[in-house]
Amino acid sequence: MDTLQTIIIVALVGLATTSASIMGATLGLYVPLSKRVLACVLAFAAGVLISSLGIELAYHGALQLHEKGFTASLAWAFIASGFATGATVYFTASRFLDRRGAAVRSATRFQEYALERRQEDVELLSRCDLLRHLPPEAIEELLTHVRERHLGAAETLFHAGDPGDALYIVARGRVEVLHGAAPGEQAAEMPIAELGEGAAFGEMALLSGAPRTATIRAVADTELLQIDKDDFDRLIATDRELAAGLQRLSHERAITNLTAGRTDPEKWAKVASSSLDRLTRRETDKMLAEAGNGAGIAIVLGDLLDTIPGLLVVGAKFTNLGHLALTVMMGIFIGGIPESAASAALLRKAGFSPRAIYGFWSITLIAGTLSAVAGKVFIGSSDSLVAVFAEAMAGGSLLALVTHAMIPEALHQGGSLVVLPTVAGFLFALYLILAQSML
Repeated sequence: MDTLQTIIIVALVGLATTSASIMGATLGLYVPLSKRVLACVLAFAAGVLISSLGIELAYHGALQLHEKGFTASLAWAFIASGFATGATVYFTASRFLDRRGAAVRSATRFQEYALERRQEDVELLSRCDLLRHLPPEAIEELLTHVRERHLGAAETLFHAGDPGDALYIVARGRVEVLHGAAPGEQAAEMPIAELGEGAAFGEMALLSGAPRTATIRAVADTELLQIDKDDFDRLIATDRELAAGLQRLSHERAITNLTAGRTDPEKWAKVASSSLDRLTRRETDKMLAEAGNGAGIAIVLGDLLDTIPGLLVVGAKFTNLGHLALTVMMGIFIGGIPESAASAALLRKAGFSPRAIYGFWSITLIAGTLSAVAGKVFIGSSDSLVAVFAEAMAGGSLLALVTHAMIPEALHQGGSLVVLPTVAGFLFALYLILAQSML
């Protein structure tokens, strides 16, 4: 078999393996499927991959090193370092992309992202004296009304004399407080203070709605948390605890006394966080829309991160049509269907059109095909130590995908029932590997 013919066949193998993503996306968009069934299929695929990575990749890689003169300990250390490196790279990149919107591809990743966001919001709110004076048990409902506001460097948020209608807390970046002219007046505005992360301003608007007494301008790119006065008023109208807390701050002396720090911010945040282990439907929909807004590139990169390592292994293991990395291919293909189905449904809920969703997975399909070819050309064509290490890195990334996405997603959708198909997948792959090796 000549080189060109081999590359074409490897490309077709990669294309066939990755095609499950398009199939799954179609099912997720147009066919109502049982979550438990999808969870069991995903768990079965996870079991297949665990078995194949442990035996077909890690163990066989160690045997290659043994043939080169490595002792068992050195071979283990070499393979383990490759797996550890791959898993670390995958985890770090995945977390980075999830924080930038890629988390909307998975229910479990999105839940983790959303809960972390809520915790960060609580910690920031705990530094706001006005809100910290309120009962921390009431913070859960308040959080549903917190929204993000971005300011570019040198952008003005409001001017002195503007209506006071919201409270702001600096999440990231810095703003400066300018004392002076209202819009239309000639006097220059003079800087009187600079506020950094965790600082709150505009709280008097929650009490009286009085005009702003100063101008706020961003010093650098800044992210703010915003609570509108209407939302806050609506909350205190239906919550006696919030109303009572606000009444304690209704005069100047109470506000001044807050600066004495009578309430410990860390203790307040701890109490306020105690009830934040679940998300309301309203809050979930709100965060989905926020996370998905402008997250197209992060979603594509996240899909590529999940796809490339497995297809590199498929390509690297390819010798001929009679010797394929069958268990790895099966795990990726079978797992790709429920994974992309759940992802497509969640992306649709986040506001993406079917066309955009198919676009994401089409890019993944192309990348998977090219990754299989790259695995064959750059890894599979050599038996050097670099190639063995690169294969172990790809295996580590794939194993991280199984533990970070596939198994948690299966448990989330199917509960403890998924234990059985996971073991079944492991044993099925073990049988295939043994049957192939004992021919």
